[in-house]
Amino acid sequence: MHPNPACAHRLLGIDPGTRATGWGVIDCDVRGRATGVAAGVIRLGAGGLADRLAALQAQLVTIVERYAPRTAVVEEIFIAKHARAALQLGHARGVVLATLACHAVTIQTLSPALVKRAVAGHGQADKRQVAAHVGALLRLEKLPAIDATDALALALAGSRNLSALAPFSGTHTTSAVWRRPA
Repeated sequence: MHPNPACAHRLLGIDPGTRATGWGVIDCDVRGRATGVAAGVIRLGAGGLADRLAALQAQLVTIVERYAPRTAVVEEIFIAKHARAALQLGHARGVVLATLACHAVTIQTLSPALVKRAVAGHGQADKRQVAAHVGALLRLEKLPAIDATDALALALAGSRNLSALAPFSGTHTTSAVWRRPA
Protein backbone atom coordinates (compact mmCIF):
# COMPACT_ATOMS: atom_id res chain seq x y z
CA MET A 1 0.00 0.00 0.00
CA HIS A 2 1.21 3.47 -0.83
CA PRO A 3 2.16 5.70 2.14
CA ASN A 4 -0.13 8.52 0.92
CA PRO A 5 -3.76 7.26 0.95
CA ALA A 6 -4.97 10.26 -1.11
CA CYS A 7 -2.61 9.29 -3.93
CA ALA A 8 -4.19 7.45 -6.84
CA HIS A 9 -0.92 7.13 -8.72
CA ARG A 10 2.72 8.00 -8.00
CA LEU A 11 4.99 8.78 -10.93
CA LEU A 12 8.76 9.14 -11.15
CA GLY A 13 10.15 11.23 -14.00
CA ILE A 14 13.75 10.57 -15.03
CA ASP A 15 15.92 12.67 -17.34
CA PRO A 16 18.94 10.37 -17.84
CA GLY A 17 22.50 11.57 -18.26
CA THR A 18 26.03 10.29 -17.78
CA ARG A 19 27.10 13.24 -15.61
CA ALA A 20 23.77 14.36 -14.14
CA THR A 21 20.42 12.56 -14.06
CA GLY A 22 17.36 14.52 -13.02
CA TRP A 23 14.53 12.85 -11.12
CA GLY A 24 11.17 14.04 -9.87
CA VAL A 25 8.28 12.38 -8.05
CA ILE A 26 4.65 13.48 -8.24
CA ASP A 27 1.40 12.11 -6.88
CA CYS A 28 -1.84 12.31 -8.84
CA ASP A 29 -5.19 12.11 -7.13
CA VAL A 30 -8.24 10.39 -8.60
CA ARG A 31 -9.13 13.56 -10.52
CA GLY A 32 -5.62 13.76 -11.99
CA ARG A 33 -4.43 16.73 -9.92
CA ALA A 34 -0.67 16.63 -9.54
CA THR A 35 1.21 17.24 -6.32
CA GLY A 36 4.99 17.45 -6.14
CA VAL A 37 6.64 15.04 -3.72
CA ALA A 38 10.40 15.37 -4.26
CA ALA A 39 12.97 16.11 -6.94
CA GLY A 40 16.70 16.16 -7.30
CA VAL A 41 19.73 15.50 -9.44
CA ILE A 42 22.00 12.49 -9.27
CA ARG A 43 25.48 13.96 -9.84
CA LEU A 44 27.84 11.32 -11.14
CA GLY A 45 31.09 13.27 -11.03
CA ALA A 46 34.38 12.13 -12.51
CA GLY A 47 35.59 8.64 -13.16
CA GLY A 48 35.12 6.08 -15.87
CA LEU A 49 31.80 5.41 -17.52
CA ALA A 50 31.35 2.06 -15.76
CA ASP A 51 31.86 3.67 -12.34
CA ARG A 52 29.38 6.46 -13.14
CA LEU A 53 26.80 3.95 -14.37
CA ALA A 54 27.21 1.87 -11.19
CA ALA A 55 26.72 5.01 -9.09
CA LEU A 56 23.63 5.92 -11.13
CA GLN A 57 22.13 2.48 -10.55
CA ALA A 58 22.84 2.55 -6.80
CA GLN A 59 21.33 6.00 -6.30
CA LEU A 60 18.32 5.21 -8.47
CA VAL A 61 17.61 2.07 -6.40
CA THR A 62 17.55 4.28 -3.28
CA ILE A 63 15.07 6.69 -4.91
CA VAL A 64 12.78 3.89 -6.17
CA GLU A 65 12.78 2.15 -2.79
CA ARG A 66 12.15 5.39 -0.88
CA TYR A 67 9.34 6.80 -3.05
CA ALA A 68 7.79 3.56 -4.42
CA PRO A 69 6.50 4.87 -7.77
CA ARG A 70 4.00 2.79 -9.73
CA THR A 71 5.08 4.33 -13.03
CA ALA A 72 8.29 5.90 -14.28
CA VAL A 73 8.48 8.22 -17.26
CA VAL A 74 11.88 8.22 -18.96
CA GLU A 75 12.93 10.62 -21.66
CA GLU A 76 13.56 9.06 -25.06
CA ILE A 77 16.95 9.60 -26.62
CA PHE A 78 17.00 12.55 -28.96
CA ILE A 79 19.12 12.66 -32.09
CA ALA A 80 22.54 13.80 -30.94
CA LYS A 81 25.12 15.54 -33.09
CA HIS A 82 27.91 13.47 -31.55
CA ALA A 83 27.65 9.70 -31.85
CA ARG A 84 29.82 9.04 -28.78
CA ALA A 85 27.63 11.25 -26.56
CA ALA A 86 24.49 9.50 -27.83
CA LEU A 87 26.05 6.09 -27.16
CA GLN A 88 27.01 7.03 -23.59
CA LEU A 89 23.54 8.47 -22.97
CA GLY A 90 22.14 5.19 -24.24
CA HIS A 91 24.18 3.36 -21.60
CA ALA A 92 22.78 5.59 -18.83
CA ARG A 93 19.25 5.16 -20.15
CA GLY A 94 19.75 1.39 -20.23
CA VAL A 95 20.80 1.39 -16.57
CA VAL A 96 17.70 3.42 -15.71
CA LEU A 97 15.35 1.10 -17.62
CA ALA A 98 16.92 -2.06 -16.17
CA THR A 99 16.80 -0.71 -12.61
CA LEU A 100 13.12 0.23 -12.98
CA ALA A 101 12.26 -3.14 -14.51
CA CYS A 102 14.01 -4.99 -11.66
CA HIS A 103 11.75 -3.09 -9.23
CA ALA A 104 8.57 -3.87 -11.22
CA VAL A 105 7.95 -0.21 -12.03
CA THR A 106 5.81 0.36 -15.14
CA ILE A 107 7.82 2.34 -17.69
CA GLN A 108 6.65 5.00 -20.14
CA THR A 109 9.00 6.72 -22.57
CA LEU A 110 8.25 10.13 -24.00
CA SER A 111 10.05 12.34 -26.50
CA PRO A 112 11.33 15.73 -25.35
CA ALA A 113 8.99 17.50 -27.81
CA LEU A 114 5.94 15.66 -26.47
CA VAL A 115 6.87 16.55 -22.89
CA LYS A 116 7.35 20.21 -23.81
CA ARG A 117 4.01 20.24 -25.63
CA ALA A 118 2.20 18.60 -22.69
CA VAL A 119 3.66 20.91 -20.06
CA ALA A 120 4.42 24.21 -21.82
CA GLY A 121 1.92 24.09 -24.68
CA HIS A 122 4.39 23.81 -27.56
CA GLY A 123 7.17 21.41 -28.52
CA GLN A 124 9.85 24.08 -28.99
CA ALA A 125 9.82 25.43 -25.41
CA ASP A 126 13.27 25.96 -23.92
CA LYS A 127 14.35 24.58 -20.53
CA ARG A 128 13.53 27.82 -18.69
CA GLN A 129 10.01 27.91 -20.13
CA VAL A 130 9.42 24.27 -19.18
CA ALA A 131 10.75 24.93 -15.67
CA ALA A 132 8.43 27.94 -15.26
CA HIS A 133 5.41 25.87 -16.30
CA VAL A 134 6.41 23.03 -13.94
CA GLY A 135 6.70 25.54 -11.12
CA ALA A 136 3.27 26.98 -11.90
CA LEU A 137 1.57 23.59 -12.30
CA LEU A 138 2.99 22.30 -9.02
CA ARG A 139 2.83 25.72 -7.30
CA LEU A 140 6.45 25.62 -6.24
CA GLU A 141 7.85 28.55 -4.29
CA LYS A 142 11.35 27.70 -5.47
CA LEU A 143 12.31 25.72 -8.54
CA PRO A 144 14.71 22.80 -8.17
CA ALA A 145 17.72 22.43 -10.49
CA ILE A 146 16.94 22.42 -14.22
CA ASP A 147 17.59 18.67 -14.58
CA ALA A 148 15.09 18.06 -11.78
CA THR A 149 12.44 20.32 -13.36
CA ASP A 150 12.92 18.40 -16.63
CA ALA A 151 12.22 15.19 -14.69
CA LEU A 152 9.14 16.69 -13.05
CA ALA A 153 7.94 17.74 -16.52
CA LEU A 154 8.33 14.11 -17.65
CA ALA A 155 6.24 12.92 -14.70
CA LEU A 156 3.56 15.56 -15.38
CA ALA A 157 3.41 14.65 -19.07
CA GLY A 158 3.26 10.97 -18.16
CA SER A 159 0.35 11.60 -15.82
CA ARG A 160 -1.68 12.69 -18.84
CA ASN A 161 -1.12 9.26 -20.40
CA LEU A 162 -2.74 7.42 -17.49
CA SER A 163 -6.12 6.35 -18.80
CA ALA A 164 -7.58 6.10 -15.29
CA LEU A 165 -6.87 9.75 -14.55
CA ALA A 166 -8.37 12.94 -15.95
CA PRO A 167 -6.04 15.63 -17.35
CA PHE A 168 -3.98 17.09 -14.52
CA SER A 169 -4.29 20.49 -12.98
CA GLY A 170 -1.36 21.42 -10.81
CA THR A 171 -1.78 21.80 -7.11
CA HIS A 172 0.34 22.20 -4.05
CA THR A 173 3.69 21.44 -2.62
CA THR A 174 6.31 23.91 -1.72
CA SER A 175 9.53 23.49 0.13
CA ALA A 176 12.88 25.19 -0.13
CA VAL A 177 14.64 21.82 -0.09
CA TRP A 178 11.92 20.43 -2.37
CA ARG A 179 10.93 17.45 -0.36
CA ARG A 180 7.56 16.95 1.27
CA PRO A 181 7.88 16.92 5.08
CA ALA A 182 7.55 13.45 6.61
